[in-house]
Amino acid sequence: MKKLILFICLGVFSANWASAQSRKYVSQFNQFQSYFNPGLTGYEGSTFRGFVRNQWAGFEGAPKTYFVSLEIDPSEIKGSGEENIVEGKNAIGVNLVKDQYGPFKDTEMVISYASRIRVGKSSNLRLGAAMNYSMVGLDGNNLTTEQADDPTVNQFLNSFANMTILDFNLGMALTSQNYYFSYAAHNLNRGGISSGDIFLESKPIVSIFQTGFRHSVTPNVSIFSHVMYRIQSDLPSTMEFNIKALLMEKVWVGVGHRIDYAFNMQLGYAMPKFKFGYAYEMPVSGSYLIPNPTHEFMLSYYLFRKSDSMRKVGDLIW
Repeated sequence: MKKLILFICLGVFSANWASAQSRKYVSQFNQFQSYFNPGLTGYEGSTFRGFVRNQWAGFEGAPKTYFVSLEIDPSEIKGSGEENIVEGKNAIGVNLVKDQYGPFKDTEMVISYASRIRVGKSSNLRLGAAMNYSMVGLDGNNLTTEQADDPTVNQFLNSFANMTILDFNLGMALTSQNYYFSYAAHNLNRGGISSGDIFLESKPIVSIFQTGFRHSVTPNVSIFSHVMYRIQSDLPSTMEFNIKALLMEKVWVGVGHRIDYAFNMQLGYAMPKFKFGYAYEMPVSGSYLIPNPTHEFMLSYYLFRKSDSMRKVGDLIW
């Protein structure tokens, strides 16, 4: 099984030597808006988040992703009440992501800043920018090739290679209490600033469109829906969506689908100061993915919110 994983990773590695072909999948993508779009930094206020994704659980060498982030809205620190969430003009964030897949180890740090312009009673135009610093390691001891004397691969066999890449992301979003529309572009410099062992010569620009809506059906039931569409030149475009119901202001249940790839079921628990989410993902038939399930665990903690000054929990979470 281990060799099968290595052959898969090597196929991606060799066929796309000059272009870094990678895409991070998250079933609960709506929980990590600032990572995908710097303009949405601080959208839910000052938060600390943690996330673990164990892909193809039980399969040796399967990808694993770890994520932590911190977002700060300075207006909340002043403690002048809930209205500051609407009127605050600036937010900053730090995202740390660690990926391990086959012979590759990828550690990514994204530092983001967002500025908000109030355009309505409860709506904002948000503009954001981020600096993306990646450290990519290649373990040549885990490389296997079916073609003898392949010069592309042989230079890294039985050795280690490391490179760093500095790039930039931009994003914008129109947000309100009950909806958001956003667009972001990643890798604007195409990986042009790099150092170390240059085994990935460039990175493609990635366009990310996201939108979300929520609606209160009854005082005890709210519906949330989200869509994300990604365009990347060296990979097929993907669309994914999820929909969930928040019940009694505490528990949510939901389903999601990454078109042509995977289906997921979600369960979560919300409190005024934190929320916890779990997703169980299975590849769809015909996607040619390894049929093992994927598990995701997410935890968010709201740093400065006070229960006695908040609206309903459902009015504040996405």
